[in-house]
Amino acid sequence: MTHKIDYTVSSGNVFADLGVANPDEADTKADLAFQINSLIELRGLTQTEAAKVLGISQPKVSALMCGKLTGFSIERLLHFLVDLDNDVQIVVTSKATDSDRGHIRVLAQ
Repeated sequence: MTHKIDYTVSSGNVFADLGVANPDEADTKADLAFQINSLIELRGLTQTEAAKVLGISQPKVSALMCGKLTGFSIERLLHFLVDLDNDVQIVVTSKATDSDRGHIRVLAQ
């Protein structure tokens, strides 16, 4: 007996699929927060130590690490990456096809 499983194909942005307002911004913030959290963990920083490096309070670091990003702008998250001794480059390229919308992607080296 075979059961058919219903599913929906993703748009490539989970936030758009969930109906989140400003899904591109939410996706970019999530990508940046992931990079920041990875760097904090790689350095072995406590939340208190990370707060000092980033110039924010420990509760804000906790919110950042839990993915509560409404209080953080993309610009602020980019500055956190710089505070963690990284260079940030913004590269603008032509979109892949005329039928596509442009996309924002965060790539880490």
